[in-house]
Amino acid sequence: MSVQVEIPSEIPVMTLPEVVLFPHAMLPLYIFEPRYRQMLQDVLESDRLFVVAGQDLEKARVTGEFEPPFGIASVGIIRASHLNDDETSNLIIQGLARVRIRRIISEEPYRLVQIEALSTEPGAQEETLEADRARLTDLLKAHRKLGGEVPEEIMDFLGSLRDNDTFLDLAAFTLCPDEREKQRLLETLSTAERFERFFGVLQRANENLVIDNKLRGGLPDDRIELN
Repeated sequence: MSVQVEIPSEIPVMTLPEVVLFPHAMLPLYIFEPRYRQMLQDVLESDRLFVVAGQDLEKARVTGEFEPPFGIASVGIIRASHLNDDETSNLIIQGLARVRIRRIISEEPYRLVQIEALSTEPGAQEETLEADRARLTDLLKAHRKLGGEVPEEIMDFLGSLRDNDTFLDLAAFTLCPDEREKQRLLETLSTAERFERFFGVLQRANENLVIDNKLRGGLPDDRIELN
């Protein structure tokens, strides 16, 4: 995937637990901390760009490091921002590209990092990726049939996308049921390898749903006590 916007090498970052932003995805954010209020004000006055990085909670527990970010994140651009009466803000940021966080430059008044933009690569011929896309679509349909959260309107939207890499990233962002696996998918730069990883995630999720449905005896949640 080519980068369409010039991305600076030094840029503010929000480091958030259990949040993974993918290229092209739209992420709503609520800005309330003073440091991020200042960050938002500054980026709105400049290029409207900042990085959203997942917080490595396991590393934080082991090392005690303050909000350690995962090494691979996404830079995004603010598409909409609304300042509330209490000086908090609601905004929508759209992912632009994967980036590697090389180092933390400073923490005050908010975290500033040095990054490098990353590009994905197909990893396979186009016909193979088309077959992978069809297989992933079938797995998502099976996940929905088994009771997984796969809204029909999301499937319709994904089906309208022409680019396989964009299709895969938005499918992972919207429908991957495991946040840690989302991060691993973000870190996988080969589209073919990313398809394979997502296949494994959905196959395991579908197997778990099959077992869960058998244990429930086919009853919905509100009647499980009858099983």
